[in-house]
Amino acid sequence: MELSMDEIINAICLHMAERKGVRPTDVQVELSWDEEHGYSAEVWTQGRSQYLVESNMIEAILRYLQSEYDIRAFREQVTLDIDEEITANVVTT
Repeated sequence: MELSMDEIINAICLHMAERKGVRPTDVQVELSWDEEHGYSAEVWTQGRSQYLVESNMIEAILRYLQSEYDIRAFREQVTLDIDEEITANVVTT
């Protein structure tokens, strides 16, 4: 199963909204990748910026898989990939 970049952004918005006590529409996310830091996401909530590293992004994806698809996945089943956009590949059994 593959999650699109939009789904990854949705996952992070839902995750951060729950953690910060705001609506998902009040969260903005920008995904990025570079050779030095790998995958990351800059998240804006309540006028503040915060960076998430790959493990935080995967945590949000795991929660999203559970809530939206009723799929219980584990960290080692999710890998991020980049081609034209960042995607998440999930190995389901």
